[in-house]
Amino acid sequence: MRAVLATGPGALTVTRVPDPAPARDGVVVAVRACGICGTDLHLLSGELGEDRFPLIPGHEPWGEVVAVGAEVSGYRAGDLVAVDPSLHCGACDPCRRGRGNMCERWQAIGATRPGAWAEFTAVPAANLHRLEPGFPLAVAPLAEPVACAERGLRRLDPRPDEPAIVYGAGTMGLILAILLDARGVGPVTVVEVNPARRELAARLTGAEVRAPEEAADLRAPWVIEATGNPAAFEQALASVARAGTLLVFGVANPGARAAVSPHRIYQDELTIVGSMAILHSFPSAVDTLRRHAERLAPLVTDRYRLDDVEAALALLRSGATIKTVLTPEEPS
Repeated sequence: MRAVLATGPGALTVTRVPDPAPARDGVVVAVRACGICGTDLHLLSGELGEDRFPLIPGHEPWGEVVAVGAEVSGYRAGDLVAVDPSLHCGACDPCRRGRGNMCERWQAIGATRPGAWAEFTAVPAANLHRLEPGFPLAVAPLAEPVACAERGLRRLDPRPDEPAIVYGAGTMGLILAILLDARGVGPVTVVEVNPARRELAARLTGAEVRAPEEAADLRAPWVIEATGNPAAFEQALASVARAGTLLVFGVANPGARAAVSPHRIYQDELTIVGSMAILHSFPSAVDTLRRHAERLAPLVTDRYRLDDVEAALALLRSGATIKTVLTPEEPS
């Protein structure tokens, strides 16, 4: 099969590799599309460790089951599925406590094991989520990011009819802003440094949108930092109202540092929570996509062939896209 192979930091090639075979408890999925996200940029640059190479990236796939392992029941060739990329050992203490995203031996499809920037990918059947007949396939590439957002909103646990602020109008910031509004939280304000993304955020979310320099006076009980930028984190923390909560959602460079006032956290009784990846949130994400497809579908803005992966990554780095996906077949 054809696949994108990362051989080292910044080194990508589109090549032929052996077709995957299903494990006894797994399936092979013919990839219809697989998203590209900011975490992929961190991975491909080597920021998350060079021991991952060589690797086929891609952790946001959906597609069609084409081969089924001997021990798999409930799935057959032809089923359309989205894939949760998270791989938990199930045996360590965090897994036994129901916190698989903290797994001591955590792995992920497209991050530590071969992923879905390819024609086919092999995955455990336990990681599949069926897309029933009639599912709006235009939003299928958003299943994994929406599952991450669902997990984040559970951690934040905002109340309806109370204001919220989202820092960052990338894919995740826009999804979070839309889902906050869908849950009755608001008014929602989005803070974004990129003028083109501010225009998109205003058009797609219906939220008030401000540049960072226009947001110094903002305060809200529910604030989300969705950029991974230390300066944005500091401004987001300053925007949390007394007794409010900050959700740290953006993926920062592991070496990034930001200034924090312990006294203010004490005096204002602030709560700071993180949200890492997916935990028991994929089923609700599939349901959210089905119910809110009309609002979420415009977030899938660009499609590229596998051969054009470098152009797709350049577009992502430019900030001129929302969700870019790779398709093994010619994009329609």
